[in-house]
Amino acid sequence: MRKISNKKGEYEIALSYHFLFWIGYFLINFIRWGAYYDDFYYSLKSNLVEFPIHIVISYFHAYYLIPKFIAKKKYGLYLFLLSMSLVFMYYAKTILTFNFVNTDVWPEAVGYTSTNNVLHFVTVVIGELYVIGFTTAIKLTYDWINSRDRNLQLEKINLETEIKYLRAQIQPHFFFNTLNNLYALTLDKSDKAPEVVLKLSELMQYVIYETKKHRIPLSDDISYIENYLELERLRYGDRLKYNLEISGDIDSVNIPPLLILPFIENCFKHGISADNSDIKITIEFFTDETDLSIKIKNPIPAVVDKRFRQENEGIGITNIEKRLKLNYPGKHKLEIKLDDENYFVHLKIPKNK
Repeated sequence: MRKISNKKGEYEIALSYHFLFWIGYFLINFIRWGAYYDDFYYSLKSNLVEFPIHIVISYFHAYYLIPKFIAKKKYGLYLFLLSMSLVFMYYAKTILTFNFVNTDVWPEAVGYTSTNNVLHFVTVVIGELYVIGFTTAIKLTYDWINSRDRNLQLEKINLETEIKYLRAQIQPHFFFNTLNNLYALTLDKSDKAPEVVLKLSELMQYVIYETKKHRIPLSDDISYIENYLELERLRYGDRLKYNLEISGDIDSVNIPPLLILPFIENCFKHGISADNSDIKITIEFFTDETDLSIKIKNPIPAVVDKRFRQENEGIGITNIEKRLKLNYPGKHKLEIKLDDENYFVHLKIPKNK
């Protein structure tokens, strides 16, 4: 339905639709009563008298009484003004009919009917309430649809804003952790530091540019995960032993960027032993016809090396949980287990949104 905006930024039904409605309604009544009386000229005169009254009271009710009193819960005043408008309508209609259409203002009844007949008053009022109810129902239905559409648009804007915020939040978190690794190498005066800087620049390109997209190919994300693991290998050497397994077709799968990497970071958070033993990480990607499953597992050492852990590292997982709810509402499954032996993550999301 085409909409026009008023000065307050609200939406109203286009003027052309008002004209089309009343012309259509007039023609229906003209034909209906013309066939009933077998007198289309009388029906034309009668409807020409009645319709201006219908239009005035309908708009008065829908655009003034409803928003002014019903919306503000002033029901008593609403009923009083509606009753007065119906009384005014009755006398206006009968007087105009008597003077311009027919001295018999109620031809459906037998004999002459005066304007003071109670039954005539009730009949006219019921007929007018039908018109008022019909037009008000159209207006309220339109307002409800319009309000629903605005709320959906607002929810979409809020959703996009929230996702952008979460993506922006994880960027400094990721760089902070990576620079922390570089700091550890510089403390040891390691010759690997230049290579770390090079790897870091490659990952920066991913984090800065790819995270602006809503979706990236899963294959690209896996490549960046491998780069990150190789970056960690420069720090930990042969101690790092990871196994990356892929089952199923991943070429057509797209996921939000930086969705998996925080879980890999957590493997190092929980999997670095203080006795310099091996760091073992298993990562599995599995796709079927509908879903993508990701499993990450690493053993937890008896004594965890906490020298380079930061208190605010938990932001990564919190961020991911929020992003999952926003990107896959009610359609994802995230299970994180942390016991005395293993850190385990199982994430299941739809292959295609």
